[in-house]
Amino acid sequence: MTVDASSLQVSVEEQERWRRSMSVTVPASVVQQEERRAAKQLASRARLKGFRKGRVPAKVIESRFGGTLRKEALDKLVGEAYRTALAAQDLTPISEGEIQELSYEPEQDLVFSISFDIQPQIEIGRLGGFAIERPVAEVNDEHVDKVLARIQEQNGAWKPVAQGQPEDRDLVAVRIKKVEGETTDEGKEYEFLLGQGDALPDIETAIKSLEAGASGEFDVAFPEDSPDKARRGETERVHITLVARKVQELPELDDALAKQVGDFETLDNLKTRVREDLDKEAGEEVENVVRGRLLDMLLDANPFEVPASMVDRYADGVIGEQPNLDPERLEEIRASIRVEAERAVKRILIIEKVADTQGLAATEDDIDARVEEIAEATASTAAKVYASLQKAGRLEMLERELTERKVFDFLKEQSEIIDSIAP
Repeated sequence: MTVDASSLQVSVEEQERWRRSMSVTVPASVVQQEERRAAKQLASRARLKGFRKGRVPAKVIESRFGGTLRKEALDKLVGEAYRTALAAQDLTPISEGEIQELSYEPEQDLVFSISFDIQPQIEIGRLGGFAIERPVAEVNDEHVDKVLARIQEQNGAWKPVAQGQPEDRDLVAVRIKKVEGETTDEGKEYEFLLGQGDALPDIETAIKSLEAGASGEFDVAFPEDSPDKARRGETERVHITLVARKVQELPELDDALAKQVGDFETLDNLKTRVREDLDKEAGEEVENVVRGRLLDMLLDANPFEVPASMVDRYADGVIGEQPNLDPERLEEIRASIRVEAERAVKRILIIEKVADTQGLAATEDDIDARVEEIAEATASTAAKVYASLQKAGRLEMLERELTERKVFDFLKEQSEIIDSIAP
């Protein structure tokens, strides 16, 4: 069916944060016409005793299926009238419409109101003239040493130890069971590194008092910040057995380790590469800080509101699927990140606006050039890289990254970037 826009009475009310409430009146004659059409359509395929298929009179259908028929007709009519009214008002919702009111009596007009969000319209009055401080990108020997220590750990070997009590960073295997009267429950076995926050503090303290093969009973308290809200502040008696303890033996930090972890002839070669990588990471972090400060100033100079539905979708995307999380806890998490989620949405929208108004969107040539760079860096071909990105669904992401780079290059030209003085 098609509803004629000229037959509808439509009014739109502007609400906060780009929310719109649209009231639509559908004449009774149009409603009745749709009901008759639905009855006729059902009669053409209905099977009722005493009538041949497709020969059931519409009045019989209306008598037998009146309530259901009317509901189906109204559902279709509301949907069609909603779409027609949106087109007539030149409105494009970005959220599902929510029906607020619906009123209809037989032989009366159908009246309903529906609320939805629309794409925010952003006006940018100021693009530059800001003073942005660029932090110092400092990489020292201590940073290099930390990376080398991690490389040692990654290539270390775990050796079982039978004597002595475990310490932080030891790998322990334990069996834990509740002490609840007489029970044959053997408990559950766990393996984890001590001192990494993988177990309750009282559990770790108890384990550190045992030697391999030993066991004991301990009172374990659940802290006030425990994820399990129902157990906060509770104390439980548990039986813990230290099944095994392992310590890590680290390899020597020498040329042999350098050759083992990569194409390095000497330890000095490895150190040079580590420093280069750290310098690159530090430079990228500094650039991100500059971009963040620039965007914050841009948003403060050009304030605007964003629809709640956009913020909710962004927050849900950050949280991800959490089917086993308590609904109350999930809502707490949503609330805790809502402010930052709204700020993130504003950053996305203002970048898109600058790209649109300044003609900075990434072109096919930009994408091809970047694909060539990736191909050269990975010793591949442009065709293979492009096919891989396309298969992984990352071409759109690449296009967005290139657009953002062009936008930030443009914005930095409009402002002053001041280098911080190293301490």
